Amino acid sequence: MAEKLFSPEDRSIIIGAIQSAENETSGEIQVHIENHCSGEVLDRAAEVFETLKMHKTQFRNAVLFYLAVEDHKFAILGDAGINSVVSKDFWENIKEEMTVSFKKKHFTEGLRKGIEMSGQQLKAHFPYDQKGDANELPNEISFG
Repeated sequence: MAEKLFSPEDRSIIIGAIQSAENETSGEIQVHIENHCSGEVLDRAAEVFETLKMHKTQFRNAVLFYLAVEDHKFAILGDAGINSVVSKDFWENIKEEMTVSFKKKHFTEGLRKGIEMSGQQLKAHFPYDQKGDANELPNEISFG
């Protein structure tokens, strides 16, 4: 189900949003989608974050968008570097914006918006450095 929710065109839009955001920042963004989330959604997102080695970025500025599609759960998880510079309600504001799209079954649009909003803050606090910036994590969507 999780892999079928997004058509090849949808995946291209999401990956394009990640690449566009990452072109302006040293931050890293990943999307992980699975069918079910056992337990608390933030706990599962934290497990995925660690499994994907997102905590190993140079500036600890990775952001995970985690979706459990059949359970209708999702979470956004930022690493210590980005969490230390954004407002306390930053992730909740993005979640609310994404929820508006998700309720209309516009999952691709919701993810695109969330990725763009995260990218703007990453750019503000962790601008792209041409000399030393490397793409530390894959831009592809991962599925569980």
